[in-house]
Amino acid sequence: MSTVIYPSPIFGPVHSRRLGVSLGINLMPADGKVCTFDCIYCECGFNADRRPTQKRPTRMEVSTALESKLLLMKDEGVLPDVLTFAGNGEPTAHPDFLSIIKDTIALRNRYCPEAKVSVLSNATLIMRPLVFDALLLVDNNILKLDTVCPEYIRAVNRPCGHYNVSELIEKMKEFHGHCIVQTMFMHGISNGKDVSNLKEELIAPWLDAIKEIRPQQVMIYTIDRETPDQGLSKATHEELDNIVSRIEAFGIKASASY
Repeated sequence: MSTVIYPSPIFGPVHSRRLGVSLGINLMPADGKVCTFDCIYCECGFNADRRPTQKRPTRMEVSTALESKLLLMKDEGVLPDVLTFAGNGEPTAHPDFLSIIKDTIALRNRYCPEAKVSVLSNATLIMRPLVFDALLLVDNNILKLDTVCPEYIRAVNRPCGHYNVSELIEKMKEFHGHCIVQTMFMHGISNGKDVSNLKEELIAPWLDAIKEIRPQQVMIYTIDRETPDQGLSKATHEELDNIVSRIEAFGIKASASY
């Protein structure tokens, strides 16, 4: 099984299919994965196979490393389009997440004011007031919602704790449009079960949730890298384009990454 584990706390810049030239910020340990999901398609692998031995970077370590990298990039004449919180697990799980977001915004304003601050989150912790407040501050509050079907979530996203998709949709609505919904569409078989979420009985209620949330944008994508579960395959261009058209019919901006 091939997996990607990112350096911590700064990695890249990399070219993101959805965000442009992205400088990554990894708030999880550099030698493993810590996540509230255990998705069968995660490029970082399964949680059980990537247990870290190191600690998360501290707030000071994140700020110092980010400033050093931004100074270097400024000297090289190549600044990032976006500062992206991603990496080896769920970034909002860091105990100093709100303070780190505030530090990052201050550094962005000083060194690369045109860059956006983005957070790639699985949305599991948005019920926490400090996490919610932090996500209100960022430019791109990108929240995962692969489906509204609890059975599918248990089979594919595999939450590691309490997860009530109806409660999370209600909380997403409280952002009043200050969020971007991100959804992975794919085909495949996992543990003998069909895990395609491209069937109409899954797409239609997901679209209803999108209408309720009214995000500023929806980003849909499909598998681009090797996955820990080998039985998965990409959605087609036509399938993704059809979903984009249906979202846009609601007056909501949408994009697909193939």
